[in-house]
Amino acid sequence: MSSLAIVAASLLPLLLVYVVFRRPGTVRKIQGPPSPSWIFGNTLQLLLSAQYGEHEFAWQKLYGAVYRLKNCFGDRLMVSDPAALHCIVNSSHFKLAPALENQLYLINGRKSLLLVPAEEHKSLRAALNVGFTAAAVRGYQSIFEKAASRLTEELNSSSSATIDICPLLSFATLSTIGEAVLGQSPEDLGEELIQNNLEIVKLAATQSRLQILAEAITSRLPAWLFRATARLPTPTLKTIRAARRLAYELGNRIVQEKRAAARDGLDTDGDLFGVLLNEDASGTTKNGLAGDVLAAQTALMLTAGQETTATTLILGLRELARLPAFQADLRSEITTNAGNIAYDSMPLLNAFIKESLRMFPVVPIDDRIARQDTVIPLSEKITLSTGEDISEIFIEKGQIVSIAIASFQRLESRWGKDAHEFNPNRWLQGSAYSGGEALGPYANLWVLHDGHDSIAYFPRSLSFLGGPHNCLGWRFAISEMQIFICELVRRFSFALPEDDALRIRLATTLMPVMSNGQKGAPLIVSRIS
Repeated sequence: MSSLAIVAASLLPLLLVYVVFRRPGTVRKIQGPPSPSWIFGNTLQLLLSAQYGEHEFAWQKLYGAVYRLKNCFGDRLMVSDPAALHCIVNSSHFKLAPALENQLYLINGRKSLLLVPAEEHKSLRAALNVGFTAAAVRGYQSIFEKAASRLTEELNSSSSATIDICPLLSFATLSTIGEAVLGQSPEDLGEELIQNNLEIVKLAATQSRLQILAEAITSRLPAWLFRATARLPTPTLKTIRAARRLAYELGNRIVQEKRAAARDGLDTDGDLFGVLLNEDASGTTKNGLAGDVLAAQTALMLTAGQETTATTLILGLRELARLPAFQADLRSEITTNAGNIAYDSMPLLNAFIKESLRMFPVVPIDDRIARQDTVIPLSEKITLSTGEDISEIFIEKGQIVSIAIASFQRLESRWGKDAHEFNPNRWLQGSAYSGGEALGPYANLWVLHDGHDSIAYFPRSLSFLGGPHNCLGWRFAISEMQIFICELVRRFSFALPEDDALRIRLATTLMPVMSNGQKGAPLIVSRIS
């Protein structure tokens, strides 16, 4: 008997045991659209469609809340089933997918809250949360109001009725991050950082076949090799490295200035960094964080809170322009409450914000990878290609699973038959389905029933994600949006241009695009007399 046959014979019992007792993965049996490309699979349809969601939402309608797509290498599961999502966002069995992890490393650095190991993440998040509690966010309200006032001055000074609101809102949200988080005016941030920030925004607005393929390849590299390639002297990588360096230098300078102010007995609690830094200037934050760790969060603070909030506001205002009656009612609510605004108690305002977040989750897809073999449950059974109905999916270690946020927030079983329509009234009339798993952090809404205020619970959107990794700054974003919308709608009316041809496409995040392919969102802005 040959040596090869001897080896095969010796392994046969083990192979039989494996075949009999292994739990076969079901992913390859899950139905999904045919692949148009042997290199890219369905990736170009998903990421480079002219209007974001034109394929994704059609696939969901055809294949259900869980279906399989072909990636550049291997398969991914697109998941919008509520029970499955609840499991994925709350389970330690999943972590950031390699391509997303690489992207976050480039922009924010390895000490960022998003990338530190689990135990370190827990303690760092707890420390930073001091500056994002409801009480802390109320302390930033005057900063938001000042930024909103500056924004209305910019609009008032415009000589044109049709205004691209993208650059104005982008700068406004950058200024609130600078002042509320860092205690720095736009001028204090420095011209180099602001210009580099604009370059980063431009880079984030690009998405190409080559980039998609490059990300797919680099996601397979060992971490040390990827970090070595990240030091290559390409223009794009130079811009990204400069942004990270400038952010860290700014954060480090602010930490030193806050310490010096504390030593001089000055109050430093007017911004997030000031709230976090220890009054006795011992070199650590109130929760034991070293100054360099706090400084290392600066890039994340600048990137996470600027374009995300600006884009939600932009796309929401465009929908408001389509709804003149609702716009008039919202303006009436705002003017009625002028002078003593309790933002959380304004039903129309909060319904509008909730619907904007539901329809336009700025990060519509968030990829995870299974750390180990695991099982995810389903709210509704799905039928495999074999004809078998299943109520749970066995996921093998290394499987990419996409948290399909935009699809979840268009799920008709969750949001109603008009799930694809912008309808703020769904939050007021109880038309939103209130059962099922609570996924995101932003849930409660004061509503008016029979002339009396009462609290109602509606489905939570996933725009701020969910579980232990939900967006730390969600209260910050909501408060900022409430104040900006109140100021803008009180002073201006909004309408769409006659030649409106705006599309929404996916770059790094959702992005409004004009007919020339450039980022922009023109609106007819009229002063309220």
